[in-house]
Amino acid sequence: MTSDTTIEWIVSDAPVPYSDALAFMEQRAVAIREGTATECVWLLEHPPLFTAGTSADPAELLNPLDFPVYEAGRGGRYTYHGPGQRVGYVMLDLEQRGKDIRCFVHALEGWMIDALAELGVAARRAPGRIGIWVGEGDNEAKIGALGVRVKRWVTLHGFALNVAPDLSHIGGIVPCGIAEFGVTSLAKLGKLMPLTRVDSALKRSFSSFLNALERACKVS
Repeated sequence: MTSDTTIEWIVSDAPVPYSDALAFMEQRAVAIREGTATECVWLLEHPPLFTAGTSADPAELLNPLDFPVYEAGRGGRYTYHGPGQRVGYVMLDLEQRGKDIRCFVHALEGWMIDALAELGVAARRAPGRIGIWVGEGDNEAKIGALGVRVKRWVTLHGFALNVAPDLSHIGGIVPCGIAEFGVTSLAKLGKLMPLTRVDSALKRSFSSFLNALERACKVS
């Protein structure tokens, strides 16, 4: 079991082209599997774009602003990325962390929920729906998305938290195939803050995320 002190954290200040991020993740995953690089968490933003997961339905892509669309290679459907959204790419070696993909996804959701709690937002999972949710009734909305890929037991991709993106951009898709609920952000909820504060919350709650994986490793 590797500790969180051996995991490299990268934070990019400028938006990263999606193709560059894909190339980095692929290369890093190979290096992790070969034992020539450490595990990695990469926090970044992208320029406005849509990504298509392996279950994407072309009918759910409207794209009136003609943003670029990328095949992501991860699970899920269409997702928006853009400025004001904190994207976290998580490259971990599940061979050392339980070899349980379902547990990894559950722990990733828990990490997002814990970080949002540190920021004063009560978020949760919703049975039968992908993503992280806030609010009740007519005010229920999605604040975080996740989609992962596992290659030779190394994880790629990760999550996206809406901090202060242009939410009108998300109208170019049916986000994650869920049309009946809205999408929100920390800013829309009245939580105005820089990405650095979100990053700090993610770092503070990271150990709990790793502990969730460690418990699965002990069981398996």
